[in-house]
Amino acid sequence: MFEFLVHSSLRNRLMVLAIALAMMVLGALTLTRTPVDVFPSLDRPQVTLQIEAGGMAPEEVEQLVTLPLEQAMSGLPGVTAVRSVSSVGLAFVYVSFDWGTDIYRARQIVGERFTTARDALPAGVQHAAMGPISSIMGEVMLVAIPIDEAQISAMATREYADFVLRPRLLAIPGVAQVIPIGGEVRQVQVQPDSARMAQLGVSVEQLRAALQGHAGNSSGGFVELNAREYLIRNLGRTTRLEDLQQLPVAWKNGQSILLSQVASVRFAPAIKRGDAGFNGGPAVILGVQKQPDADTVALTRAIETALARIFHAHPQVAV
Repeated sequence: MFEFLVHSSLRNRLMVLAIALAMMVLGALTLTRTPVDVFPSLDRPQVTLQIEAGGMAPEEVEQLVTLPLEQAMSGLPGVTAVRSVSSVGLAFVYVSFDWGTDIYRARQIVGERFTTARDALPAGVQHAAMGPISSIMGEVMLVAIPIDEAQISAMATREYADFVLRPRLLAIPGVAQVIPIGGEVRQVQVQPDSARMAQLGVSVEQLRAALQGHAGNSSGGFVELNAREYLIRNLGRTTRLEDLQQLPVAWKNGQSILLSQVASVRFAPAIKRGDAGFNGGPAVILGVQKQPDADTVALTRAIETALARIFHAHPQVAV
């Protein structure tokens, strides 16, 4: 067989050269289009579940949240391993599948089982969701926004990262998620004055009920008049502290008791769990993670181009 191939190649030199040249051209074209992955995916197809259970200790999270989800996910087809991490008010469940499993089919299977298993979770679970498609080796870039208190506050810097920079980076094809760390997260904090509440006869339940129904729009249907339909709406959504301070929480002697009379209402940072820094000073850091099939080099260039445009549009922010 070997002699036949050698003799046939010698008798058809031009054909061999033409085939070799065509293969070289095809290989060169394929090389230019082949994605470059600096950090290849070394783990099996994996689906991540993220659950927030505010106020629960790690032992309670493990018993009431993590263990039921692990038991529900262990019997899925193609699952090779289920592991979890339980901390204060947080639970992460990692479901790994066989090599070659389609990640979208794996997410569909986990999502269907997760919908059923959520009914068994306790009432204290505030948020439960499925994480984006990413890899353990997929963090391609860390973007630091230094905080200069003389020019901009830590709260404003975090808001810029959350509502300007993060959505812009998520719009780049190939970016799986952008995780901001550091700064101060703005909150509307209501701090009751127990002495004033006791003096005016306002209970904690009344205060809670008033706050739960505040700043929400509601619909009253529509009314038909002169062959036209008019939409009836109650517009209560607002971000002004003045509107919240004027919220009635109770009534006494025919007069309403306002929230500002029994509590302090102000914008304040949320309680921190960790912080970030850059060059010895405070900063907001965004971790950019790519999708498993994204070209790392091309994605890095696209991110750098987007950051350069954002920097020229907002020169007061140093990225």
